[in-house]
Amino acid sequence: MTRRLLFLVTEDWYFWSHRLPQARAARDAGFEVLVATRIDRHGERIAAEGFHPIALPWRREGGLLGQLPMIAALVRLYRRERPDIVHHVALKPVAFGSLAARLAGVKAVVNAITGFGFLATSTSVRARAIRAAIGLVLPPLTRRRNARMILQNDDDLRLALDRRLTRPRQAAVIRGSGVDLTHYSALPEPEGPITIAIVSRMLRIKGVDTLVDAVRLLRGQGLDVRLLLAGGPDPANPASFDAATLRGWAAEPGVEWLGPVEDVRTVWARAHIAVLASRGGEGVPKSLLEAAACGRAIVATDVPGCRDVVGREGEAGRLTPPDDPAAMAEALALLARDGDLRRRLAAGARQRAEALFGAEAIGRETVALYDALLREIT
Repeated sequence: MTRRLLFLVTEDWYFWSHRLPQARAARDAGFEVLVATRIDRHGERIAAEGFHPIALPWRREGGLLGQLPMIAALVRLYRRERPDIVHHVALKPVAFGSLAARLAGVKAVVNAITGFGFLATSTSVRARAIRAAIGLVLPPLTRRRNARMILQNDDDLRLALDRRLTRPRQAAVIRGSGVDLTHYSALPEPEGPITIAIVSRMLRIKGVDTLVDAVRLLRGQGLDVRLLLAGGPDPANPASFDAATLRGWAAEPGVEWLGPVEDVRTVWARAHIAVLASRGGEGVPKSLLEAAACGRAIVATDVPGCRDVVGREGEAGRLTPPDDPAAMAEALALLARDGDLRRRLAAGARQRAEALFGAEAIGRETVALYDALLREIT
């Protein structure tokens, strides 16, 4: 009998960008794969993979009461589709999906935390309130015998254990969503002035403003560097930079805002150095994995997830403190001026991508977790 696996993800683009290797591995292992998400532009692509897309009316705004209809819809979905295993991706699907799975009697649950975001770093009243609510509500749902939790780095594993979101034997570290090492092949360095690029949503937590300040410092020192900002604002996110701010930065010498980019290989073909000035809350940044696979040296902040890509010994690049434009500028200047070092780190980045982050390996690890969980509860 074919086993049914249902992914619960808020947005179809996120499933396509971040969960495709795992879904393909499950399909190839004999699972029937369903994808419940808000359908926007990727529904046909998901169906073309042999998966079954199911449209859900996710809302990003509203408190718990405003989300009750969504939870009820998930209960109905789980009862109708009767999946053998559900794979919840990110905190919102983990919270609502775990409650629905318990009410609907789903046999097996995998909860994937893709980084704790601002909850891991913010000291705001809202963040503290949400952390307290998570500590009360989630453990009874996520620490059950039929549940497993996937974390993307060791720091997030420790945080999840400290907050009693899971138990050691029910947790696994699977480092990111994987990167296609054939699609993202090592690229030659471009000609021309040293170009630095960030591929990300244009959010404060990603440190885009820190990076702009660092490049201003470099250009003020007479170093001819260029900055590419690849990504769009997120109007539904209160921590997003707006389009006016981004256009203002792009009006400065040496800064170019590309907006959303369909094929990020075109960005890395233009850039010498990949950068992410994250303020924390990452899982394993997919943009850095893609840059590493393309053979780009990395400068990133020393926060969970980023340090997993770079390596604690700096095999793939340099790490700097968050919220420190001067330190970021110093690391970027070192790589901009030393071509031999930059190319050595670029080779190290590709090697780490091959050894640790290949999509096929990530897919195999995930399917092995499914199989072990289903065997244990049967």
